[in-house]
Formats: sequence, structure tokens, C-alpha cells
Amino acid sequence: MRAVLQRVLNAELKVDGKEISKIEKGLVIFFGVGSGDKESDCEKLALKISKLRIFEDDNGKMNLSLKDKGGEILLVSQFTLYGDCSHGNRPSFIEAEKPERANNLYKYMQKCLQNQEINVKMGVFGADMKINVLNYGPVTILLDSKQI
Repeated sequence: MRAVLQRVLNAELKVDGKEISKIEKGLVIFFGVGSGDKESDCEKLALKISKLRIFEDDNGKMNLSLKDKGGEILLVSQFTLYGDCSHGNRPSFIEAEKPERANNLYKYMQKCLQNQEINVKMGVFGADMKINVLNYGPVTILLDSKQI
């Protein structure tokens, strides 16, 4: 499982021009499920995300977690995180999980993050989403469940 975390001041997600989700200060997480990923990968990632100290304290140091700041998450499914560009110029997505299973794990990831007492808003799995993000920092963190 892969996740790209972007620290944001706010973010808004629309589908077909209609607002679906909106958050204030927190994280936008682009979330990809790889072939063979399991619920335990979601659990590991959610715990890591909840404890990451990537928000500034009163001294300007990244020393506080999302939970410490009371921030929200906008969780966006993104199979393209498994794009393999090592051969040719067109990415291969063969390493991405099949849609039905990926969607189930996407929903499970939401539950795992909520179990960490974080407010989580969602995108629409498989939809053509338009996302406006106001990066804060910018701070962008890459996580892979196989490496934590």
C-alpha cells in the first residue's frame, strides 16, 4: 500500500462540478492499493499516519501530529501510485490491485483512520475527481506499508 500525504490548509474535492468533500487544516492522502495488499497494511499505515509529527509546534518545529492539531483527512483513492514507468513512456498499472478489492481496502483504510480518532472525508472511488489543495509548507510525505 502506498500513500502520499500532503499537509494542507484546506482542500476541496468535486465530482461532476458538485462538492463531495471539504476539509480545513489537515492532510490530503492519495492512497493506492497494490496487488496482494491486506487489511493489516491499512492498520499499519493508519497508525503511522496518526503518529507522524509533521505539524509545527509553538516554536515552529515539526513536532505535533494530526491528532495533536485536531486536523482532518481527505482520503483519495489513486491507483496511479502503482504506475510503473521503468519501460517505455506509458505507465503500466499491473501492480495495482483489482478495483473491487481496492475499493474494499480503501473503505477499510477510512475505518482504520477513524479508529485513531481522526475525522476522515472521502473521495469517490473510480471517479474523475477535481481536487483543489492549498499546500501548507509544502510538506509531502511518501509512505509504503512494506517499508514501515
